[in-house]
Amino acid sequence: MEIALFQPDIAGNVGTILRTAACFGVPAHIIEPCGFPFGDAALQRAGMDYAVRANVRRHPGWDAFRRWSRIGGQRTVLLTTAGATPLPAFAFDPGDILLLGSESAGVPHHVHEVASARVAIPMREGFRSLNVAVSAGIALAEALRQTKGFPA
Repeated sequence: MEIALFQPDIAGNVGTILRTAACFGVPAHIIEPCGFPFGDAALQRAGMDYAVRANVRRHPGWDAFRRWSRIGGQRTVLLTTAGATPLPAFAFDPGDILLLGSESAGVPHHVHEVASARVAIPMREGFRSLNVAVSAGIALAEALRQTKGFPA
């Protein structure tokens, strides 16, 4: 299981997601550009005290990420409020990449089109979305539970 962030806007959310990925031993990908100067200083300000323990790979853009992900033949599972499959009904594979969009814009249409699957976290009626870091934690926990991928 891996997690990828498409052009994230908020350093604090990235720090929280990278901390979650580090705690669960899950590689994380940052698809640039970011809405903030990405680097050690930004992560330290975000409280990312596990930065040295996170397995982070940066991609200069969507095309570079797609080339990389195709090499491994991994599925890209997009978390979206416009998802077709509710999270509890989706069957994860151990090699899936969970993709989350930017806080301000999500992902563009062309990314939706090439995602292997689109998944939504069910919420009460009248609520639009969860914080991206909260969504990442919820989806990652469910994916690891299903694939028995939690660390020992």
